[in-house]
Amino acid sequence: QLQLVESGGGLVQAGGSLRLSCAASGPTFSTYAAGWFRQAPGKEREFVASISATGRTTSYADSVKGRFIISRDNAKATVYLQMNGLKPEDTAVYYCAARPYSSTSPRAIMYDNWGQGTQVTVSS
Repeated sequence: QLQLVESGGGLVQAGGSLRLSCAASGPTFSTYAAGWFRQAPGKEREFVASISATGRTTSYADSVKGRFIISRDNAKATVYLQMNGLKPEDTAVYYCAARPYSSTSPRAIMYDNWGQGTQVTVSS
């Protein structure tokens, strides 16, 4: 079982930037596709971005396209989410997830490894 630990959340003003990191344990991380999801209070968990095991394929939710960038460094077993142009509606707990397949998915149920989450708060 892969263990995932997120970091990099915090409080930022609207228009600002944050970079989230997700460090994975386990020697086979390079064979896992990864994704970022978020959950705001009173709302369901929603897809943010995903990246294939090789990093060649990425996918984004329409709400973050053009503002967020997902990337990975398999040598460091880490996935990143660069968030630019943050808006108050981006406020949520952000979760890193991984699945033992090379291809990505926007569906949370397709991921069986999850981190504990990191809070991102964007003030107006």
